[in-house]
Amino acid sequence: MKKTVILLLLVLSTKGYSQFAKSMFSKDPIINLENWQKQRLYFGYYLGFNSFDFKFDYKNVVNQDIQVKKTTGFNVGVVADLRLQEYINLRFEPGLYYTKRDLYYPNFSSKNDYLREVNSTYIHFPLLLKFSSLRTGNIRPYLVGGMSTTLNLSSNSKSQDDNSEQKFRVKPWTAAYEMGVGIDFFTEYFIFSPSIRGMFGITDELVRDNDPNSPWTGNIDSMKSRAILINFTFH
Repeated sequence: MKKTVILLLLVLSTKGYSQFAKSMFSKDPIINLENWQKQRLYFGYYLGFNSFDFKFDYKNVVNQDIQVKKTTGFNVGVVADLRLQEYINLRFEPGLYYTKRDLYYPNFSSKNDYLREVNSTYIHFPLLLKFSSLRTGNIRPYLVGGMSTTLNLSSNSKSQDDNSEQKFRVKPWTAAYEMGVGIDFFTEYFIFSPSIRGMFGITDELVRDNDPNSPWTGNIDSMKSRAILINFTFH
């Protein structure tokens, strides 16, 4: 029975993939959702992954920079897409992003001093322009770019404690610009749109320690987030 179920699943998945490939890549595919993107306004949602980093600029040259250990976080959100003309859309993609970064200060020997864990829960508000190419069958590549602002719910910006009490603080609001590429795949029932995007912070988000000569923040001129965002959008 178990072998029969596994075999049936393999057959169905192979059949489903062959139908998908035929509708996407054959010479004369059946055109799916032909008038969908002619709508003035439509909505969707996305799920995805992120990898956030920090870019540090220093006041003085140091022998050893702060090291950032990145982890893979996740994204979830909704999409509102406004058609401006045939090849240009305005997109608003508010979402919840979770990520974690570990900062290593090489000049300390104690773990309490050299390690700072930065957990971030972002509410992300990107406003983007989507530039689509001419549709070929059921495939339509696009470029996307724009600005975003982000609220960090884990900023600790109002805490009176600082790194001397092992509390790393960042500002709650930051801004960035974003650029990326993606592809719209028109299936029979919905549009599947994978994309990859770079996010580059333009505002300093570090809250300095109370001591201006702090070994953790005293030599940092600016600290800005940057990230790679991979989203899978469904319309």
